[in-house]
Amino acid sequence: MSPCFGVRAAVLRGALRGPVVLHSRTQSGHAAAAGPGLASHPAVVESTEEYAFVERLIPPSRVPAPPKHAGAAPSGWIPPAESPPDLPYMIRRSRMHNIPVYTDLTHGNRKMTLVRKVEGDIWALEKHVKEYLKEVTGKELPTQVNEVTMTLKVKGHYDLELKEWLASRGF
Repeated sequence: MSPCFGVRAAVLRGALRGPVVLHSRTQSGHAAAAGPGLASHPAVVESTEEYAFVERLIPPSRVPAPPKHAGAAPSGWIPPAESPPDLPYMIRRSRMHNIPVYTDLTHGNRKMTLVRKVEGDIWALEKHVKEYLKEVTGKELPTQVNEVTMTLKVKGHYDLELKEWLASRGF
């Protein structure tokens, strides 16, 4: 319903209730009513029935929980394990329920992989990531741990490998 229709309906209801009440200003500055019953009829009518139409237009305050999947979804998204793995660290999903591993390109050619949302022992995570990437690449890759922001940086673009590895571990 449009706001104009709501105003028209309120005016129509007021007209059906009784005569139209006019206000006039006196010389003393006080408002005088030209007819009886001014206080009994409010000027604004609040409708709670029409609020259902407004609620549909308000965006949700959070992302809904993802549907349950037995394996990977058709889009390739993999749900987290039912219970978190028994490790000294935890990696929370992003608000869109994705694994928080990102790539970064700085200074034109400096490639970095960033693991965010780490909770717990970030040094144990760094040790496990170094071991896994040494198996995959065959060389020791430089890493950087930031304990304040709880992020782990790895030199090179290894986001796909790390996302697959973290999903296989239950994150």
